[in-house]
Amino acid sequence: MAMRMKAAAGVLAAAGLLVAAGCSSQVAAASTTAPQTASASHPCGTQTKPGTYKHVIWIWLENHSYGAILGSSQAPYFNTLAKDCGIATNYHNITHPSLPNYIAATSGLPYSSIQKFLSDCSPGSSCDTSAKSLFGQGESWKSYEESMPSACDHSNSGNYAVRHNPAVYYTTLHGCSNDDVSYSHLATDLKNNQLPAFSFITPNLIDDMHNGTVADGNSWMSRNLPAILNSAAYKSGSTVIFITFDEGSDVGSYADGEHCATNTSDTSCHLPTFVISPSTKVGARSGTLFNHYSLLATAEQLLGLSKLGQASTATTMTKAFNL
Repeated sequence: MAMRMKAAAGVLAAAGLLVAAGCSSQVAAASTTAPQTASASHPCGTQTKPGTYKHVIWIWLENHSYGAILGSSQAPYFNTLAKDCGIATNYHNITHPSLPNYIAATSGLPYSSIQKFLSDCSPGSSCDTSAKSLFGQGESWKSYEESMPSACDHSNSGNYAVRHNPAVYYTTLHGCSNDDVSYSHLATDLKNNQLPAFSFITPNLIDDMHNGTVADGNSWMSRNLPAILNSAAYKSGSTVIFITFDEGSDVGSYADGEHCATNTSDTSCHLPTFVISPSTKVGARSGTLFNHYSLLATAEQLLGLSKLGQASTATTMTKAFNL
């Protein structure tokens, strides 16, 4: 009898250990699969399904083709972003040089209507447009322009290039003096959780790599992007960030006025474009042909806006990057 009781006790004890072990393994599994809050250390893949994106941020850089950034030893931060978030591997500018791309991307104007901007002219009677733009579709917006000496500045100054500030070219746009501001305003808006629906960020001529090196741009991005990723707006799951370039490097068949939107053979038309959001899967890749009109269409779709011009027929990036 005593031996039976001891045996029974042993079986119960063993069963208890198995149950405890099972519970422990379940807790461990749950802890490893529990979603994290998006932040600079884990910017993407923290949400399986996209929430409602209320903030769209564009960061525009200058004059570098896909191969000048992806795989470059001078761009470790960019390459980490490509591994941690999303990269469009078949993304294209509209033409060359800079300004017509900025205008096309924010207005949807077709190739024939951006010819007047091919000289990279400063805003004036022969270098502006009354077209509608993403800035003026009724949502809140701001342009954050690094090194711009005064709000809505129409003139080049030091490392500020007005041709990289598209808002000032729209003659019917209201609020430029209040909403086209120096880059320093971004930190205040992030701190006060007052990020607008649409933000357009332009680093200066050194930091956007126009006059600076790839290493300069990489350094700027590694210092500045984490502030956005650690902000309340991003951690809440309501913000998506797109980082792109106006045009590719002066390589291949580069020519002012070139048709680049669907040109998959010229490396000067092929850009690296990064997609960063809590719902974008880690290491997401898309070889779908996108261009600046796609970027416009995507922003408008996410913000519930009507699609302007060429954006109305452009392929959006929402499905490819789980937005």
